Amino acid sequence: MLFRKRRERLKAQAGQAAVDGFSALDGRMPAAELARQVLRKAFPDHWSFLLGEIALYSFAVLLLTGTFLTLFFDPGMVETVYHGPYTPLNGALMTQAYTSTLNISFAVRGGLLIRQIHHWAALIFISAIAVHMLRIFFTGAFRKPREVNWVIGVTLFLLALLEGFTGYSLPDDLLSGTGLRTAATIVGSIPVVGTELEMFAFGGEFPGYAIIPRLFIVHVLFVPGILVALIAAHLVLVVYLKHTQWAAQGRTNRNVVGQPMFPQFTAKSTGFFLMVFGVLAFLGAVAQINPVWKYGPYQADQVSTDAQPDWYVGFLEGALRLMPPWETDVAGHTIMWNVFLPAVVLPAIVFLVLFLYPFVEKWVTGDGREHHLCDRPRNRPTRTGLGVAAVVFYAVLLLAGGNDVTAFSFHVSVGALTWILRIALIVAPVLAFAVTKRLCLALQAHDRRLLTEGEESGLVIQTPFGGLSGGRRPLPAPHRYRALVRELPQPLELPAEGPVTRRQRLRSALSSWYYSDRVELPVTEEQQAEIEARIAPPPEPEPRAAPGPEPTGDRQE
Repeated sequence: MLFRKRRERLKAQAGQAAVDGFSALDGRMPAAELARQVLRKAFPDHWSFLLGEIALYSFAVLLLTGTFLTLFFDPGMVETVYHGPYTPLNGALMTQAYTSTLNISFAVRGGLLIRQIHHWAALIFISAIAVHMLRIFFTGAFRKPREVNWVIGVTLFLLALLEGFTGYSLPDDLLSGTGLRTAATIVGSIPVVGTELEMFAFGGEFPGYAIIPRLFIVHVLFVPGILVALIAAHLVLVVYLKHTQWAAQGRTNRNVVGQPMFPQFTAKSTGFFLMVFGVLAFLGAVAQINPVWKYGPYQADQVSTDAQPDWYVGFLEGALRLMPPWETDVAGHTIMWNVFLPAVVLPAIVFLVLFLYPFVEKWVTGDGREHHLCDRPRNRPTRTGLGVAAVVFYAVLLLAGGNDVTAFSFHVSVGALTWILRIALIVAPVLAFAVTKRLCLALQAHDRRLLTEGEESGLVIQTPFGGLSGGRRPLPAPHRYRALVRELPQPLELPAEGPVTRRQRLRSALSSWYYSDRVELPVTEEQQAEIEARIAPPPEPEPRAAPGPEPTGDRQE
């Protein structure tokens, strides 16, 4: 009895202290208002929105495991004779970076498990960002007012690739050293300044003496700090701009329907984080990845067989292998187009297109409204076709990155396979675009048939004369709503009066190419007016009135 009263008294005192502390904080900052807005934020409940969470939770695991590994890793490039727990390499000459990696794997308790969890988390982190960006692209979630968040997302993806490559290169084994040799060649291929940049980065001629320590600083300090800042900015913008949502009954372009952050979303998100952590721990425990002890220490005169980079930089390897051996000698200097174009110019163009695409689509279509409803990919056949073509383009380059392994496995000529992939790099994306656009239009036609004829009921109807036909029933209301509530932008037309510039003609032609192909759905004028009301953008906020001048003189009572 005495202990119960004491426990209740302590509980009451703790509660009062929490109230007093929050009141003091709220008196100095907008804590209550901010907490009310954040804790009641609505999160739409759809599986596709979990892709971004997978990336976020994988990054959290990367920070935890990376902190552990940093305590034991030595990025030194001074070579010493190895005498350690991995006896097959005893007596071999290796750098401190490779020695410490072996010690983490075989001498540190739990070190190999943490190393493998870290590597798997890195792969899933980059994969989740890539798939998350594809979801945003195909559903049009990058449009106004989320263009800045798209730019932040592309920057995060670019930094994730850099972070993955720097971490991949740190062990200084034969596989990662081969990747660094390729990176040095890419840097050196830049005209005029390439040689100086390579000497600066590596601290002399390859392999130099400074690249591993510098990559270590970039990997554990610079890039993670920028990633944390950009992820925080990304989340703040998500909270401020609200989530996009799929069209459904009760969900319009002016509201957000979902579960509040607390307690529903917080509980589900915590459970999902534990699931992601559990899957990564399971993979780290049972799926071996990057066994550096099998490759041995890096030696500049050796290259390991089946030397393949991680998938996220495999497209660069494929581009290098497909590029013809073009070189130009200018004033005694060689310009290596076969390296510079596929490894420097191509990635620059790819990321420039990614950064600018929301603004280019806005200019082509003339669409300046706010969008909070996700597009069904079938309703935007041109954009969907472009996205699939880009994925096929990347897939061909990734396949080309392992052309030697493929040729060996299927007993074909490497030269013949290279030419097949060169042709496929040009033809396959064009075919993918055409086929995808036709499929999207076919799916629109299928929606039209469902709306006019209904869906199959599973019953067979027999006429008095013996004829058989499939029974149909009206489409359920949720499915009908999802098919009907869609935007149908019209192509831009040239001005009827006045001179027409080439820029206007180009914009009109691109807009017609983008929006001309569609399948009209059977709607009445009343239904069309209701659809327009559902997809209408939120009202523009009224401008605040300028504060009036301060009163002067004495106040009269």
